[in-house]
Amino acid sequence: MNDTISSLISRKIISASIAGSVFAILCGFVFPSFVGEDADTMREYMWGVVSMIPVYLMYSFPIILVYATVTSIISDFLAGLILRGKLKKLEIYVSAIFHLLFGSILLWVSLLASIIYFVVDRFWVKKKGSHKWSQALLSLALPLLLWIIFMGIIWFADFSKNWTEYLVN
Repeated sequence: MNDTISSLISRKIISASIAGSVFAILCGFVFPSFVGEDADTMREYMWGVVSMIPVYLMYSFPIILVYATVTSIISDFLAGLILRGKLKKLEIYVSAIFHLLFGSILLWVSLLASIIYFVVDRFWVKKKGSHKWSQALLSLALPLLLWIIFMGIIWFADFSKNWTEYLVN
């Protein structure tokens, strides 16, 4: 029983790490600016994407990790409780409905995150295997690594443009 719960929570953390990263990247491409400014060139658009992905990661990933993981566990539990093993094939649909309900808290933004989370989690369910805490902790490196990469790109662009300001007199 403890192994099942441990594997479940580990799988949910892995799903949150992947879903949070995918969500931040998608938001970066769809909304490359908070102010809604249109990019005039492809270069401005890509700079907006690169600049916004770390911001989306910083703000959305902790919420996805905590809120989505907890509500996903609740959704799966409620789906199992409602169907009680009678209609096992319908359990995925009932769980999806609960994911969508919990995901609609911030309208379309959180709904998109919940859909991504649900799809990623179902992928791991189909993989069938035991998920370990070491895998869950390692999966947390994905959003961190993405953040470091994009912040590194931002720093490198700033450095290449203003390298003289970095020189020590």
